Amino acid sequence: MPHASSTAPQPELSQVFAALQTHFLQIVVPIWLGPGWNPALALPFEAVDPAHQPLPAQRYRAMACARQLFVFASLIGNSQVPQAEQRAHALFRSLQRHFHDAEHGGWFYSIDPQGAPLDRRKDLYTHAFIIFACAHYWAKTREPLAESALDAALSVVREHFADGQGLYEASLGEDWSDLGSGALQNPLMHLAEAFLATLQVRADTDTVEALEGLVDHMHEHFIDPASGVLLEKPLGAVDNWYEPGHQFEWFFLLQSTPQLHGSPLYKAMHTAFAVAQAQGVDARSGAVSAMLKPDGSVVDGTQRIWAQAEYLRALALRDGAKSLLPAQAMALQTRFIYPQGWHECLDSEGKVSRSDMPSTTPYHLATCYLGLENHLNNNT
Repeated sequence: MPHASSTAPQPELSQVFAALQTHFLQIVVPIWLGPGWNPALALPFEAVDPAHQPLPAQRYRAMACARQLFVFASLIGNSQVPQAEQRAHALFRSLQRHFHDAEHGGWFYSIDPQGAPLDRRKDLYTHAFIIFACAHYWAKTREPLAESALDAALSVVREHFADGQGLYEASLGEDWSDLGSGALQNPLMHLAEAFLATLQVRADTDTVEALEGLVDHMHEHFIDPASGVLLEKPLGAVDNWYEPGHQFEWFFLLQSTPQLHGSPLYKAMHTAFAVAQAQGVDARSGAVSAMLKPDGSVVDGTQRIWAQAEYLRALALRDGAKSLLPAQAMALQTRFIYPQGWHECLDSEGKVSRSDMPSTTPYHLATCYLGLENHLNNNT
């Protein structure tokens, strides 16, 4: 099924990618080196407006700090961003200084505008990104404190978040008390991503075992046998749904990890990709819808830049779909990217519905562009 098709000649993927990467390095990154940075707290503001002015601060999240740590760690050594290593150092120090819980261990969810703990809960999504960011930062710098933070985050996930049944609680109290959150798909996906990042930088048998167990239990508890998609809540939950962007994200993680190709989830995500593409991607524009019911009916037709980016990088690994890459890269560039920044969300008609630019989105752009770069390097 073709997507983002056009009768006009399509440019080469390398041309579109070069334009996207230039925009990222010359427009997106400088926002967070300049006006998007709060020097008093040494943290990125949560979001800036289209004029690059920070929105009034209501909170700062550890997850947002960790995502930016990943972005700048990934740019260390890039001659176009000579400040990358210094900024990564500052973000790592701020992660520890502002968010680490010295009494109970782990990291708080958020702090207030003055730097005091705000939401003190322990959140799996946050801890997954701390593992992910520290692994990348340590890989680039070999800073001993980064490996110590990585070890600490892996330890609290194993000791506190694990539910004893192969999955992990989404949220716990400040003192690791049970809040009854249960397991949710999105934090578990980013935990798998964090485990993979760890294994890319060191041998770690405990993490291998944890990753394989997580992947097996995701298949058992989250794949809907009727539709073939991976749901957001465990099977049997009320008002369940699926998100096409997450099908593409899981597909990419599994397809890029050969040691997981024998897992039931790997096989299931090939089916889930096809279902999500057929039901959740507009054949004309290439737009990715936000939320669908398991039967394929649209719950939320909002088009988010992160889902568009995930679909694009997943296509680069999808057999039989790589011909769609140039048009889909153009769809990202023409619909979401503009000279001064990006559109975070479009409505179901393709009109801008969210004009601010969050500090968390460069993570999605960076991972997408790294995926495209790997594809181009391996196919030239």
